[in-house]
Amino acid sequence: MIVVVGEALVDLAPAPGEAADARHPLPGGSPYNVAVGLGRLGSPTAYVGCLSRDPFGEQLATRLGREGVSLRLATRTDAPTTLAVVHLDDQGRASYGFYLTGTSAAELGVRHLDGWDATDAVHVSLGAITLTTPHAGAAVTELLSRDRGDGLRSLDPNVRPTVIDDLQDYGARLEQLVPGLDLVKVSDEDLRLLHPDQDPVEVAHRWAQNGPAAVVVTRGPDGAEAHLASGEVVEVAGLRVEVVDTVGAGDAFTAGLLHALEARSALSRAGLEVLDVTAWREALQTAVRVAAITCTRPGADPPRADEL
Repeated sequence: MIVVVGEALVDLAPAPGEAADARHPLPGGSPYNVAVGLGRLGSPTAYVGCLSRDPFGEQLATRLGREGVSLRLATRTDAPTTLAVVHLDDQGRASYGFYLTGTSAAELGVRHLDGWDATDAVHVSLGAITLTTPHAGAAVTELLSRDRGDGLRSLDPNVRPTVIDDLQDYGARLEQLVPGLDLVKVSDEDLRLLHPDQDPVEVAHRWAQNGPAAVVVTRGPDGAEAHLASGEVVEVAGLRVEVVDTVGAGDAFTAGLLHALEARSALSRAGLEVLDVTAWREALQTAVRVAAITCTRPGADPPRADEL
């Protein structure tokens, strides 16, 4: 089982062909998107987070269930659903503004982070919830710091500058967490934000030498690379597609990667460590393909297994 932890929210997103100020409500949130992506690909998945009882929250919960994601570990709340306003540049790249305080996602706490098997893989995607978000940030930090034996601990920092006051301090907090993780998926853009004076490749290599079995770096249209603890680097190219927007593309990549690792029985520290270069390349290629398909349609709409 892959347990995905973090926020579920509604993206207020522009629609192709409509006025620039028009917005449509779409289900989203980085961890929510990862859970949906995994469910569509057929990997056993459970979502951990707080879902509102309002109409948006009901839609979010219904969609998870429809995609085969277990809600056994999710928590319902009367707080309103968290919102994100999506802005697209002229190349379809997305940026986000969040309405988080007093909403459902912000209610995630340590008390919600139990109830699954110690051998389950745990993935945390940050975003609206950051390491410094009151209560919720402390909860995910505590979760990622736990000694879980061989159970996989995976993180996507998914840096959102609009909700981080001090990127330098945030980078230092993340540096403290990385050595205790098994897998990190991070974009080259995130690495530049966190360490503007360092080459992203050098940062990824350093992280991989300090604890994780692998640090996977996404490079947008240029593909991805895995920096392994052994010192090896595995690279794959991107795929050329007609981009509608990039909303949810990074989350789709994460879902594709975790799905590919699950198919190889590699959702553990030991499992990651025995993968050879060929297996890593194939896993990265699957993840790139899942992300590329997502870019061809509006919003976070990851593919199903039969679309690959």
